[in-house]
Amino acid sequence: MANTQSAIKALRSSTKKNEVNSARKNRIRSFVRKVDDAIKAADAVKANEALKALQPELMRGVSKDIIKLNTASRKLSRLSASIRKISQKSA
Repeated sequence: MANTQSAIKALRSSTKKNEVNSARKNRIRSFVRKVDDAIKAADAVKANEALKALQPELMRGVSKDIIKLNTASRKLSRLSASIRKISQKSA
């Protein structure tokens, strides 16, 4: 257990931040899952809509220091490539 007042406050603060950050990470994961599900269903229109909803969530995570910029960019790039593949197959 923390001994000083500042350590006690820091513990409270980090616990709150941990809860908020976990919720944000879970939110990002659900948006990614929606895109993945649409890709697996080979529904390019639905996948594009889900990707457009995912982009601001990922960038918000980057600005809140939950994920790194390169990680977000890599996820978007890979998902975009997958969507391109299914849209070319259906066309």
